[in-house]
Amino acid sequence: MSSSDENKDLVWDLDSFHSRQLAANFIKRFENKLCVYSDSVEQLYTNYTIFFPEDANRRMVILPDPYAYHDTFQNIPEAAVTKTGMNIVPGEVVGKTGLFLTVPVVSNGERKTKVIALQSALRVINSKRSPDDPLLPVLMKGDLREFQHRMPMLHLHRIKLSELAQRSQLERDSIRRVIERKLPSIT
Repeated sequence: MSSSDENKDLVWDLDSFHSRQLAANFIKRFENKLCVYSDSVEQLYTNYTIFFPEDANRRMVILPDPYAYHDTFQNIPEAAVTKTGMNIVPGEVVGKTGLFLTVPVVSNGERKTKVIALQSALRVINSKRSPDDPLLPVLMKGDLREFQHRMPMLHLHRIKLSELAQRSQLERDSIRRVIERKLPSIT
């Protein structure tokens, strides 16, 4: 039995997307660049392939590399993964090229959204955060969404290292390093 048969968090349904091919092309841009978290088995996958089986009826399957067991972090509690309220959107949404991050902000008591070039946004956000609490984005089932029923976008979750107190400092550092090492490759 494959990991995807055992772990339904690794099978994502694309049936509700108006443009499934656009969504498939978009998510493939992030293959092995953003880690994927499965709450049902409490695992973080850092090395995987995104596959679209023809017989799976509009589904996407994340296949962890079976020969790279060391690239899967075990026993990551659900409490350590939280929503960010941020989304990665294609530049077409804002009339530009590239990838952008929507960041919720409060201005004059009103909630608004800023749209910032992805890499710049990640740098600024992490420069303002405590070194002990960096933004370490990960994906979960359901994070691939549609913007205004036409453009794909990715909601981001994050790993909170402070919630991994039961893990060794070495493992927490490894998780941080692998996520931070992948971030600059997202373009």
